[in-house]
Parts: sequence; C-alpha cells; structure tokens
Amino acid sequence: MSTTFPSPAPSLALQPPLTPPIRPEIERGLEPLGSIAPEQPLPLAARIWQQAWVRKFVILAVLAALWELTARWQDNDLLLPTFMQTAKALVEGLATGELLQKAAISLSVLLKGYFAGIVGAFVLTTLAVSTQFGRDLLSTLTSMFNPLPAIALLPLALLWFGLGQGSLVFVLIHSVLWPLALNTYAGFQAVPETLRMAGRNYGLTGIRYVLQILVPAALPSILSGLKIGWAFAWRTLIAAELVFGASSGKGGLGWYIFQNRNELYTDKVFAGLALVIIIGLLVESLGFHTLERLTVRRWGVQR
Repeated sequence: MSTTFPSPAPSLALQPPLTPPIRPEIERGLEPLGSIAPEQPLPLAARIWQQAWVRKFVILAVLAALWELTARWQDNDLLLPTFMQTAKALVEGLATGELLQKAAISLSVLLKGYFAGIVGAFVLTTLAVSTQFGRDLLSTLTSMFNPLPAIALLPLALLWFGLGQGSLVFVLIHSVLWPLALNTYAGFQAVPETLRMAGRNYGLTGIRYVLQILVPAALPSILSGLKIGWAFAWRTLIAAELVFGASSGKGGLGWYIFQNRNELYTDKVFAGLALVIIIGLLVESLGFHTLERLTVRRWGVQR
C-alpha cells in the first residue's frame, strides 16, 4: 500500500513578481477662453458690501429706524423717546462736556479694575500650569467665585472699602478675574505637546516658558477671555455706579443715568445708555479687532 503526499506549494521566491498595471499618461489641452475674461472685477455694489463697516452701519441704521418708528407709534416721550430726541440729547451732553466727564470717570475706574484682574488671572494661571497645587487652587477658586455675581459683593465692598473707587475696583476685579483665568487656562491646556517639548528642549522653565511658549500659542483663548472680562467689567461698573451714585451723589455714567431717571429726563437716560454702547463698540472695533489683526490673524492662528 503506497501513500501519496501532496506536492509542496511552489515557493514564493519562484513565483513571478506582480507588476501593477501602468496607466497611460494622457495630456489634454485646455480650450481657449475666447471672449471670456479670466478675471472679472466685482460690481461696485458687491465691493462696497464686502466692507465690514458698511454692513455694521446698515445694521445700526435699521435698528435706529425701528426705534424711531416704535417711539412714534407709542407717542410717549416719557417712556420711550424717539431716536432723534436721544441723538439730540447725546450731542448736547457731549457738547457741554458733561457726558465726556462722566465717561472719563467711569473709564478711569474701569481700567484700574480691569488691569488688576488681568494681573491676578495671569498669576493664577501661571501657578496652575506650573504646579499641581496651582491647578487645584485655580479649580477650587473658580468653582467657588465664578458663579457669584460681582454686583452681589457690593454690600461687602461698602463695608470693607467704604464709598469710593476702592469698592468699585474690588467688584471689577472679581468680574474680570475668573472668566479670564478660565479662558487662559483652557488655552494653555490646548497648546500642542510639540510646542511644549520644543520649549523644554530650549531650556525654558517658569515664567519664560509661559511667556514665550504658552502665551503666543494660547493667544486666541486669551483674547476671548479679555473680551468677556471687558464686557463683564463694563456692565458691572455701570450697575455699581447706580448704587454708589444713589449713596454718595457722584459717579460716572451710571450716576448720570440714575440722576436723569430721577428727574424724568428719559432722553438723557437713553443718551447715557447710547454712550455706553458706543464706547463698547469702539473698544471692540479699535481695540480687540486691531489686536487680533496684528497677532493671531497675522500669524495664521485664527481666520
């Protein structure tokens, strides 16, 4: 009885090499454009509409028209003056210098609290990215104080600092510190590990590591935090000045609004509110947008 064994499979080395098919190259010539111009300029109306300031002006004009129509339909100057009456009161307040003086008082206090909050946020976030204790400290403090409204600290501010700029600066620091610290720390956490390793390879540690590696990479988040902190500080200041104005008889734009409300000059109340909005628009357009254009957009970090 004979046993047959299956013949061994041919060695892979003996198999012919597999060659992929070669696709023939084809070159197609483009058809001439003829009378069609390769580049056509946009119409004048389209070029004008591409300007951001034109679109914003149109939005503001529409809002002003709606305001004027609503006020004329209601026909009660005490409750809602027209846009033209408010514009007249605003121009008169600026011409006499009263509104400019009130705005200067408010902005001087605001800048003190705003920059003090920036310094505090920078210190907290530097500790948070450097030590474990700093991270625990930042997490605990933001969980405790960030949900607390700044205006709720006014009674304590009055007891601790009395009537004056110290109390206002205290509540402004509270309104700026926590949102800015959270946004800055979130931006630091999002910095790629490649940049972190590059900084360590160059021997950067401590404050040099934060300033030269983390801050430029996290600048979009830092700018967002600065915007949020500015908005919080601006509206907190106006609300606080209403209380301080009622107590001490002096103050900035908040006191101007409060005083004219008591005297039933509603057009001046709206003029003060309009100046608050105008200052906010100027800071946003001339300040933060210019800073973004010169930094993160120029660097290609943000579109």
